[in-house]
Amino acid sequence: MLIKSQPMQSLAATLSDSPQKGRSPWTDARERFLKNRMAVLGLALLLFVIVFALIGPFIAAWPIDTIDFTVMGDIAGQGAPSFANGHYFGVDDLGRDMFARTVQGTQISLAVGVVGAAIAVIVGTVYGAVSGYFGGRVDGAMMRLVDILLAIPYMFILILMLVMFGRSLLMLFIGIGLLSWLEMSRIVRGQTLSLKQKDYVEAARAIGVPAITIIRRHILPNLLGVVVVYATLLVPGMILSESFISFLGLGVQEPLTSLGTLIWDGSKTMAYGTLWQLAFPLFFFVVTLFAFYVVGDGLRDALDPKDR
Repeated sequence: MLIKSQPMQSLAATLSDSPQKGRSPWTDARERFLKNRMAVLGLALLLFVIVFALIGPFIAAWPIDTIDFTVMGDIAGQGAPSFANGHYFGVDDLGRDMFARTVQGTQISLAVGVVGAAIAVIVGTVYGAVSGYFGGRVDGAMMRLVDILLAIPYMFILILMLVMFGRSLLMLFIGIGLLSWLEMSRIVRGQTLSLKQKDYVEAARAIGVPAITIIRRHILPNLLGVVVVYATLLVPGMILSESFISFLGLGVQEPLTSLGTLIWDGSKTMAYGTLWQLAFPLFFFVVTLFAFYVVGDGLRDALDPKDR
């Protein structure tokens, strides 16, 4: 009996000496995300666009506001893309370097998308969490306000704000961000209605924890997955809105530019054989949108695999 019990005792001692560590849900989500080839491809493309926007100014051989008079009169010839004269993406119809302008256009489009999405996420998350947690008449009044605002044409209000208060990056940030939080608030409100029925929320309410503290410590952290996924899907929508505004001539003002402005300018010169003025901005525009959509889809599958 002693001989047979020794292996059992040593096994128990081994298990007690090396306890198994629990796996975090975020660790599992990261592994699921990395197994998704399309999501990894989207992440790689997104990193490529970000690196291009960050190090592009240091690679550009020409400043963005400098006119190359040697090629301005021969855009379809000497103004074509060339490493010999430093115009890697060619020049535009005014003789300005397209590489430098594409870098700046990518920077501004990314900034508008990220900042606008951040404003929409912050406002929409707080508004929806408060509405869903308190419920009753408070929820009814807050959601009716959202319904009324959703009935107002979003693009019309944005154009009106730009016409009344002037075309600027700040107004684009405020207009696009503050007019895009409505859908976010409805999503967060629905999730909050489910979360506030959880046992830990009921326990915190029973011992007298203030509502604001419950929202901050229990509701908002559990909304992080939904917020992250929706934020990645908001960014391309913001970039599309900015590009549409720029296409109408109401976007950023010279000497600043964006991908939407460059695409509009390139479309006007296609008849002169200067296809590169449209091709390079359009390439980075499409790659950026594709990367954000694929990453957002991959995050959704990774954070909530049951919905696949």
